[in-house]
Amino acid sequence: PSGGSGTAVTGLSPGLGAQDTELTGVSPELVGDFGVGGFGSRGGRGLGDRGCPGGGTVPPPLPVPAAWQRPYLNVFKHFRVEEWKRSAREGDVAALTDAKLKGTVYRIRGSVPASNYLQLPRTGTQSLGLAGRYLYLLFRPMPRKHFLVHLDVATEENRVIRISFSTLFKEFKSTATWLQFPFLFGAAEGSVCDNLLGAAPADTRWTCLVLDLPSILSLYLSRRYSHLKGVKLCSNLLVKNLCTSDLVFDPGVTFSEAQRADLACRGVAPMPREMAFPVPKGEKWHDLYDYIRYSLLLNPPTRRPPRSPGKSNLRNDRSGQTWGCLCALERKEQWGRRVPRSGDLSPASRRDGAVCWVGFFQTFLPDPILKLRMIIGFGGCSTKWALWTRNNAAVVYPCHAVIVTLQIQTGEQRFFVGHTDKVSALAFNRDSTLLASAQAGPLSVVRLWGFSTGTCLSLFKTHVRSLFSLSFSYSGGVLCGVGKDGHGKTMVVVWNTAQVTRGGEVAVLAKAHTDVDIQALKVAFFDDTRMVSCGRDSIRLWRVRSGALRSCPVNLGEYHSLEFTDLAFEDGHLALPAAGLFVCSKSGHVLEVDYKNVCVRSVRRLLPAEPRGLYEALVLFFGFSGPGIAINSISFSSTFCATGSEDGYLRLWPLDFSAVLLEAEHKAPVSSVCISPDSRKVLCTTVAGNVGYLTIQSQDYNTLMRSHQDSVLAFSVEGLWKQMATVSQDGTIRVWDLVSMQQLYDFTAADETPSAVAFHPTRRILACGFDGGMVRTFCLTASDLLVEHKQHRTVITGLTFSPDGNFMFSSCLQGTLALYSCVAQKSHVLRVLGNVVARDAGSGPDALVVSGDSRLLAFVGPSKYVVTVMEACSLDELLRVDISILNLNSTALDSALRVCFAPVPRGELLVSTSSNKILVLDAKTGRLVREVSPVHKVSCSSLALSKDGWYLLTAGDRVIKVWDYGMCALSQVYIGHSEPVRQVAFTPDQRHVISVGDAIFLWDFLALPAERSPQAWMPLGWLQRGGDDGGRWVFLLSSFFLSFALGKLVHSYRFLLCVAEPRKKTKSPQCSVRPDSYRHFTPRFKASVLPQVRVGEVLNLKAVIGYNGNGRGNMVWNPDTGFFAYTCGCVIVVEDLHSGSQHHWLGHSEEISTLAVSHDAQVLASASGKRSGDSHCQICIWNVQDGLCAANLFHHETQVQAMAFSRDDRFLVTLGDYSDQTIALWNTSTYKLISSTCISEPVHDVAFSPFSHRDLACVGKGAVTFWLLEQQGADVNLKVHRAPAPDVLGPVELTSLCYGANGLLYSGTNSGQICVWDTETNCCFMTWEADEGEIGVLVCGRDRLVSGSNTKRIRLWAVGAVQELRLKGPDASSSSVLLEHEITLDGTIVSAAFDDSLEMGIVGTTAGTLWYINWMESTSIRLISGHKNKVTEVCFSPDETHCATCGEDGSVRIWSLGSTELVVQFQVLNQSCQCLAWKPCPVAAWGAENQHVVAGYSDGTVRVFSISRTEMELKMHPHAVALTAVAYSTDGEMILSGGKDGLVAVSSPHTGMTIHVLTEHKGSPITVLQCTRKQYRDFGVEGGELWLATSLDRRVSVWASDWLKDKCELLDWLSFPAPAGPEVSVGLGGLPPSLAAFCPWEPGTLVYVGFGMQKEALFYNLHKKQVVEKISLPYFATSLSLSPAAHFMAVGFGERLLRLLRCPTGEAQDYAGHDDVVHLCRFAPSGRCLLTASHSAVLLWELTGS
Repeated sequence: PSGGSGTAVTGLSPGLGAQDTELTGVSPELVGDFGVGGFGSRGGRGLGDRGCPGGGTVPPPLPVPAAWQRPYLNVFKHFRVEEWKRSAREGDVAALTDAKLKGTVYRIRGSVPASNYLQLPRTGTQSLGLAGRYLYLLFRPMPRKHFLVHLDVATEENRVIRISFSTLFKEFKSTATWLQFPFLFGAAEGSVCDNLLGAAPADTRWTCLVLDLPSILSLYLSRRYSHLKGVKLCSNLLVKNLCTSDLVFDPGVTFSEAQRADLACRGVAPMPREMAFPVPKGEKWHDLYDYIRYSLLLNPPTRRPPRSPGKSNLRNDRSGQTWGCLCALERKEQWGRRVPRSGDLSPASRRDGAVCWVGFFQTFLPDPILKLRMIIGFGGCSTKWALWTRNNAAVVYPCHAVIVTLQIQTGEQRFFVGHTDKVSALAFNRDSTLLASAQAGPLSVVRLWGFSTGTCLSLFKTHVRSLFSLSFSYSGGVLCGVGKDGHGKTMVVVWNTAQVTRGGEVAVLAKAHTDVDIQALKVAFFDDTRMVSCGRDSIRLWRVRSGALRSCPVNLGEYHSLEFTDLAFEDGHLALPAAGLFVCSKSGHVLEVDYKNVCVRSVRRLLPAEPRGLYEALVLFFGFSGPGIAINSISFSSTFCATGSEDGYLRLWPLDFSAVLLEAEHKAPVSSVCISPDSRKVLCTTVAGNVGYLTIQSQDYNTLMRSHQDSVLAFSVEGLWKQMATVSQDGTIRVWDLVSMQQLYDFTAADETPSAVAFHPTRRILACGFDGGMVRTFCLTASDLLVEHKQHRTVITGLTFSPDGNFMFSSCLQGTLALYSCVAQKSHVLRVLGNVVARDAGSGPDALVVSGDSRLLAFVGPSKYVVTVMEACSLDELLRVDISILNLNSTALDSALRVCFAPVPRGELLVSTSSNKILVLDAKTGRLVREVSPVHKVSCSSLALSKDGWYLLTAGDRVIKVWDYGMCALSQVYIGHSEPVRQVAFTPDQRHVISVGDAIFLWDFLALPAERSPQAWMPLGWLQRGGDDGGRWVFLLSSFFLSFALGKLVHSYRFLLCVAEPRKKTKSPQCSVRPDSYRHFTPRFKASVLPQVRVGEVLNLKAVIGYNGNGRGNMVWNPDTGFFAYTCGCVIVVEDLHSGSQHHWLGHSEEISTLAVSHDAQVLASASGKRSGDSHCQICIWNVQDGLCAANLFHHETQVQAMAFSRDDRFLVTLGDYSDQTIALWNTSTYKLISSTCISEPVHDVAFSPFSHRDLACVGKGAVTFWLLEQQGADVNLKVHRAPAPDVLGPVELTSLCYGANGLLYSGTNSGQICVWDTETNCCFMTWEADEGEIGVLVCGRDRLVSGSNTKRIRLWAVGAVQELRLKGPDASSSSVLLEHEITLDGTIVSAAFDDSLEMGIVGTTAGTLWYINWMESTSIRLISGHKNKVTEVCFSPDETHCATCGEDGSVRIWSLGSTELVVQFQVLNQSCQCLAWKPCPVAAWGAENQHVVAGYSDGTVRVFSISRTEMELKMHPHAVALTAVAYSTDGEMILSGGKDGLVAVSSPHTGMTIHVLTEHKGSPITVLQCTRKQYRDFGVEGGELWLATSLDRRVSVWASDWLKDKCELLDWLSFPAPAGPEVSVGLGGLPPSLAAFCPWEPGTLVYVGFGMQKEALFYNLHKKQVVEKISLPYFATSLSLSPAAHFMAVGFGERLLRLLRCPTGEAQDYAGHDDVVHLCRFAPSGRCLLTASHSAVLLWELTGS
């Protein structure tokens, strides 16, 4: 490449990926001409458009081999291994001739592999540099010997990873730099042995091993592969050769077979002759040799394959997931020849022989597999925290480490998870938008949550060891907390939280230590700096002043010795001194405090009994004597007061406490009360863990939550009546309803604590074991005790029933085991054995387990090192397994902890051990099948296996793990418990998971069991058609289901046509889950809204730079009329392809999702999202001739997915997205809605038939739906038929469709197939593999078909022979479909339009590029391009012939303003370009050598690019953080750069040295740097240059500089105030930016806009040192630019508005056209043009008048 270091040209060898800068869009052969010709264009397009196909701005994900490595590289031949110059050998390595292969092979043998090897390259400091994706090793292991192979591969991070495989390895191991795979040999056919672990068998064969190196690195280490560095082949093996390639070679297919089967289109090629094994005539390759491919399965089968006996350790039952091992299968193993999908390997690969496809996945689905549904529990650290939300609809309370929001009407719960210990305090701000929570324990932290979103906004340490109280100020800007420090001393801390919701930090305002006791503290509602606290013997007033927290005591007089418990302000809306402060006490006294005079205003004492006389009334009122009510909590409203007391009463009082208005009694003391904001309900909590509320008007009390007061020890679930029983350390046994999670029963036993519980599987009988050795059974129906068993004397450690309900088993701490018969309702003892259960194993719910067929009983015993299996019905011992001897390499004895049976067909027993392992044993023989290690950081306390045997639950410490049982290397971890989890288990229906410990957690289990898994066909679907009049539901029966219902075995083509009736106005439930298809449009998130716009006349939109690659089908082209239109944001751009001139149609305010043009190209339909205030999406109908909007249609509620006109243009069909699920039909003459149909599943695409205006089709999940329009007068009825996709495709999404010739319909799938349908019979008669990814675009013309996919490829297919094959039906062969051409572009294909013959067309990609495609010339030319991500800066060249833009994608792009075409692009990989500036130069001296731009990047570097030479000339690193602003000095001799840390650097572009670093703005990001000229001695300082720096903290510094004398002097420092009130945000960036600019028409004046006291632009005069003018603005500005010519100021706003202001009058004109925040606006040097940017769209405006 031309240019300096770090510069490359896209389209050359991808080996340039190591360099960090690219020049994209220029072909290699044009680089020299480009430097001479300057900015010329060729053929109407700039040279930048003549890039090679696929030359995008994003590097490919995988390295591409250099030309000398293509299409493959014979490694031994290239490196001349026989000469031993570039290779090395050690030990017994010899070359010999193999009779079978008829060629030279290398024999490597020896007893020590490290001393006998062949190595490439010769030394470890060298590198092979082989970038091919696949490594082919042709070798044969020596019989009865071990072998070892090392592969050293390099990653893109320049790390070397060693991949080794050997028969010496017993298991897969992984470290950061080494992957070790065991190599296993499959047993011979008919052998009773399992896999052969160890040395190679006697009958080994020559093997072709294929390793997908990038996939292996990506999966196991999340690294990106660069190249193969070295190979080391160690004894004992014979090796023929090594080969690298990007192609998949199938050794079992010949060249002629590959050509006939057209395997090249599927990426499969025959093995090169010099690498192939010889095959005698008449023989088959797979009968003679083995083929092993270890690769990533892109499309695994979704159905479960049949299990093969004896192979469970090689391959998991669930296809697509295996252990980390390499497998060699012997002699015609049928299961080994299974491939993931037809077409992944060639047909020859599926012949008889040993073929192994080894696949792997990173995780198992769904992810997450558990979703927390409900928690039964309250408190944990304290039971006094329960709060109302502002809308009175929900309460918020802590449950140990989780914060729960409970809807009081529905019972639904929402959770705030993040604390690692118990929550000790909660607090809401006034509006319930901010929630504060404190965590107990030595690492006490406070979290601030956004309540509506549930996200943690801030997490900070408290510097307090135990925080027990929190209180927000009325404004929410101050948070106060009370706790104990490390020495046990009370500490009060006050934090500033005002900036949290804007992304700011929490700062400590003040803190203080105190010796007084504090039980409660609250911030005064009338002053954020004042607080009140109460405690034993004290009430104190606190105040923050000058960073110090001080307090003063209230004079309590004779009440100084009371124990005060809580305080409350009377009414937060009253002002001082009217507002009262009340403090309650344990003695029943309620003190009213005079806040102003710091004294007690009045005292009342509340007595438990009502007064009967005058004396008693006076005693009650004045509180002189008698025992009072011990009040724990008090709460006030404007009309009454609520108290909660130690006697368990919630009482309501008038404000004068004259009498009790209402009371509610509880069994336990009331810990807190809280009146709802509307004063209609009172929330109450008790120390027993109950939460409830009292409705005042109806006097009803509702219990929201009951909970155990201590840890839950065990639980048992009953499946028939859906009930759960729990036992706890609080001594209670409770029964819960699993549906409502409400408590049904509560049992207690005097002087006994329950320790175990079990439900009878078929009867409503509950068994409980107690710590005294008693086992009792209860009948829940009669709530009666059935029988007591006294066979044990100590704590019951295990209790369970057999699954058939005939037996019950119990064990105790002394090791006794008892068997009971449960045939009758009252159980009786059958047998008791002593000393059989381990005494030191501890108690637990999994102590005794019974197999699913009720035949086997397993437990740990008689010692903790032994697991015993007995016959369940007799307790006869069948098997003992000593766990301690299974691991011979361990120095410590391993003991068993918990046991669990797998489902019966598996015959396996799982044992968790003290060494954090799970051992899988054969339940009959005791043989170790496999082990999983490590499972948890500590020992596993509980384990359970699902009934279908797919998933394993484990609990350890405080987490739950869900494992894929077949591949236990994969797990998902779930937190929430603050104490160790005692038990975890599935519910009987496997829909939920329950875990217990500190509380009871109910989780939704999101993986469907096998019996509920979705089938390949849907038997019943429903359709609904809507209008404005009423109607009824109709159902559609699929053809498969209809045939099944009629008792026919043949899949007939009968179907039920249902006329869809008009629907009612009620809408069906919508789907919110995005389907597995990229076809669906997702609008880019925007936090801005569009205001009313007063359209101005000065600015004229001249050009739009960019294409919205986020749209779908948002480009149209009619080759007959030449009409060409596309979208950019909310603008429709209509461009003349010959002249390049643009017209812009402005009618949308939101991002446009799709376009459709009528067949006569006279009407264009465009769709966008909902405008502000609208309830439906907007569809605009445009007249193409005059560009005016003829109609606006509103019907769909979310996004419009696709649109299409009928053949005669009489109808328009619009399709809603996956959330809307509506298809609407419109009359194009009136644009009235004809019908609307609601469907049960998302639809991805829709099209009208080109042969009949009555036929249309749409595609969705696994089916094509054919629609028929029947018109009777003014009424239109829809008939519909749903045709399922062929079964061979499995459960796929049909994602795209197009009609072909003579009644054919083509549809694409998300797995890369194309289906051909006969529209006469509505059946699919052919499919073929068209791509590796989802096909989202199909275009058909005559006998050709174009497909576009998310693999960035467009392909041209010859489908002329398909018409002849439709008569063959499903037997039609796809070999007649030929791939003619293929072009790779720069992104996923989202839109396409071609001429009738498909010779040329236009294609749009997600990279924001529109490509011109010419199949005849095999060329792709970039027509329209733009930034894919946000544009961060724009600027004009001094001569205004070009402009420059930069973006978050790391690119700097130069555009021609005349044609708005991309001229040159500089790309820096893996960085974001944040700012840029064009080097100033007088126009007279303007030349090619002076064309430079400087750009600042996120890594702190500054790069200078030469436009004329298309290279990077200089790279500097003046900052340690990301740059935010950059500017040239007025003479171009200095570069000023500002960073995110507030530092400003002055650097020389000639030397690359940083001359000055200015720290005045340190701590706040620099937003603006600008330079201007001045008189040399103006302002009293020397220097000809004036420049300013603006930072985000509303500060502006003005400097005078003389660069030749190295002078830089601060001239002025401006700081603009801002309010501390309500937050103002702009988009996603928080506060509006601070911006400043020199005024061109007023020398010595600068203009400032930013967040301040008012929305205005300030003109500040540097001579007068004051603001001389103010111009009011409607909103806070987000961008600013002043015209150098006329007195115009352009201001952009977050409300998507551009305003042009005439100064000084302030006359305003507003302009629309932006779909997001206008974050950039820049005037040209002459003032004739203006550039604005909104996200990725760049708009060029022209000033047409004044």
